[in-house]
Amino acid sequence: MTSEYAEFPFRITFENNTMSYVKSFDGTSLWYEVHGHAGGTPVLLIAGNACDHAVWNYVLADFSAERQVIVFDHRGTGKSDDHFPESWSTRDFAKDASAVLQAAGVKHAHIYGHSMGGRVAQWLATDRPDVTLSLILGATSIGEKHGIPLTAATTKAMRDNDSVQLMAMCYPDDWVMAHPEEAMSGAPNPRSAEAFQAHIRASGEHDAWEIASLINAPTLVIHGSDDGITPSGNAGILAARIPGACLHMLEKARHVYWAGHPEVNIIISEFMKEAERLKP
Repeated sequence: MTSEYAEFPFRITFENNTMSYVKSFDGTSLWYEVHGHAGGTPVLLIAGNACDHAVWNYVLADFSAERQVIVFDHRGTGKSDDHFPESWSTRDFAKDASAVLQAAGVKHAHIYGHSMGGRVAQWLATDRPDVTLSLILGATSIGEKHGIPLTAATTKAMRDNDSVQLMAMCYPDDWVMAHPEEAMSGAPNPRSAEAFQAHIRASGEHDAWEIASLINAPTLVIHGSDDGITPSGNAGILAARIPGACLHMLEKARHVYWAGHPEVNIIISEFMKEAERLKP
């Protein structure tokens, strides 16, 4: 990894997890946290559009018992800075993710991206194949130019940050009633209106049609059949473009497909273990 990714000068450690900051390629300060024990190869979790690390709260324990789990706040969200939003791209977000991995001392990792985070993960796997042991792409797409675009209703709900509509698109109603705090933690948490719109623009401009065919890491594409954000037909388009990718569709699952489908975390864990067994 290159020296342009310099760690910010402080770190706070608690039992089994460490919180810290790192400066990315353009000086933007990014907050990240490492959970769990050293064991299996670490996994980096990359959140979706304008979401911070909290979107992963419900699944952390399922992965951290077997390996270190690294989460971070995208630039413009949570505890990270929001400099230069007018120029952000999903490739910039991938550079941020690479900086986090370096600061955490990770040489190889499973890369798991959800929604826009899956678009970011596509760039990370392409730009840093040396780091990417496996790739999990959840509820995402190859980009709207070659994929199935968001509906007008979804686009409006996202631009307006309509929490009621977005909640319904992401989660089953009964799951929200049973897990209100977890559902709320998955809501966008931008630092500013400008940062929020910059995330939407960067995600909308993503186009991985050419680079997807260059991805050589074992790849698992996961999607819910009832996804209200990213049309489910994108999963097949994406999986067909990545050499050797596996596709797993979750019936009746929405955009946040692990809500009501805890079995998906087992599927992902087994996929990561198999990638570790096959590592040269």
